Amino acid sequence: MGDVRKLHHTVPKFYLRGFADHREWITTVRLPGEKSYTQSIDKSAAINHFYSIDGHPDGPDVFEKALSDLEGSAATVLRAIEAGKWPLSEEQRATLAMFLAVQTLRGPDHRRSMEYIAAHITRLEVEVTGRENVKQWVQNRYGVELDDDEAETVWQQATQPGGPPITLAPIAHIEQIVNNAVELLPYLVSRPWQLVQFNRRSLVTSDSPVGLVAAEDSEPWEGIGFATAWGITFPLTRKLGLIMSDIEPMIETGYPAEQVREGRLDSVERGTTALARFINERTVYSASEYVYRHPDDGAVLPAQLPERRLSNFSIAGQGEPGFRLPTE
Repeated sequence: MGDVRKLHHTVPKFYLRGFADHREWITTVRLPGEKSYTQSIDKSAAINHFYSIDGHPDGPDVFEKALSDLEGSAATVLRAIEAGKWPLSEEQRATLAMFLAVQTLRGPDHRRSMEYIAAHITRLEVEVTGRENVKQWVQNRYGVELDDDEAETVWQQATQPGGPPITLAPIAHIEQIVNNAVELLPYLVSRPWQLVQFNRRSLVTSDSPVGLVAAEDSEPWEGIGFATAWGITFPLTRKLGLIMSDIEPMIETGYPAEQVREGRLDSVERGTTALARFINERTVYSASEYVYRHPDDGAVLPAQLPERRLSNFSIAGQGEPGFRLPTE
């Protein structure tokens, strides 16, 4: 079976390498920015046993190895882009889009969001069930019999603000990654892709580097999703950025989706200060806890960094204001 991988990267090493120095050291900035440290990419964005599936016949690190396969394919596409390949082939486009979709879902913030939602659903179920029926609810749900004291403890925990403390097993998170990544693909591959090449300016990345850009006419309280976003940003490397722009014009004009996926509308843009700021702001404000940058790039961060956002789930009415694509 070989050695079991214990340290699991939630942001892959090959990707972090694009923002590291020649020693493969990268600076981690912990939001809201008071603490930062520089270390090897081997130790960055990594958590012990984060994707471990205990008892799996192929070993507990089977999903970590599956991620490595996807990352290897995405790394090949990234090297092709760096070598001048643009637009990508449909296969390359699909590979990179799948990598972005998985990256959106694989982090600790997404798992915490699942736990947050599960806790609130449990709280609602128990409150509707009523204190007097808690024993029966637990019996039906979990097959466990409770005495009166245990039932009262369950009631108190389940109905507290935020719901009961719930910790999901990695397998539940992995199942959602596998299922939801495929659902996100159409919203990635069917947009025009703009490759932005920087010379003097630099990009940073984060623990949640796929940024959603609100439409200009959206309200501050509206949430942003992959289907409703004006655009999607992703820093490919320190010197290459990707902007996936508005899908509405293609829908309105009936432009063939297959031609979009073939890259007919893709373009290359020279990087400017405004575009670097635009992509970096989206990357930073989509981060959960950490921003990663080249050790020499401290000056490229926004002057004010956001607070930590431990969950990527937001209550309706708490969306962020949108950002306009700079033209200068």
